[in-house]
Amino acid sequence: MRRNPAPTSTFTRTPHGLRPLLAMAALTALTLTACGTEKTDAGAPQGSSADTVGARSSAAFAKMLSEIAQQCPPSAAPEAPPTGPTRVLPSGQTPPDDAIEPAAPTAGPEVELNARDWCAGSLHEERITQALWDVENPTPDKVRAILNGLGYVDERIHGLKRFGTATRFFLDLRDQGGRLCLSGSAAGEETVVDMCVAPATGPFTAPEQHV
Repeated sequence: MRRNPAPTSTFTRTPHGLRPLLAMAALTALTLTACGTEKTDAGAPQGSSADTVGARSSAAFAKMLSEIAQQCPPSAAPEAPPTGPTRVLPSGQTPPDDAIEPAAPTAGPEVELNARDWCAGSLHEERITQALWDVENPTPDKVRAILNGLGYVDERIHGLKRFGTATRFFLDLRDQGGRLCLSGSAAGEETVVDMCVAPATGPFTAPEQHV
């Protein structure tokens, strides 16, 4: 009896022992691909995002200073403050020997800040005082957060410390060659913010006491 030849299959059978090896190879390839993706994503320097945030904060701070200063006259040499009306004595009289004329200040914001800084300083004083006026228990953390919210960056905040029930601080607001700084004492309704004079160049050095 003639037997027909067995049908020829078009598939090449894979030995049972090779299947696990192929599966493992495929899994390894997927793992390597995933690792490569992670490395690509993590390839950027970790500090790049922090640097970007810092650059944006500095740009926003500079913009805030510029917007406030635009409300003020251009920089000019400091003007001597008024000394009050001249006292005129009747004819034939001479001032008493113990009469002392008030002396005009020779140092301080009145004579060391230019017109632009003097004007801008008043505006900074007002906005900061208003923001701190209603703060209960003004801790250094609260004061820093409020100053940051107003646009003042940490690099310009100095001497932030608690003294009794108040938190004192200094702000370096030097801009375009000016010497403006602020000294503040956050104490609720007793908050006081005054102008002070910063060094013309170099690192900021806080005045020894509030002006």
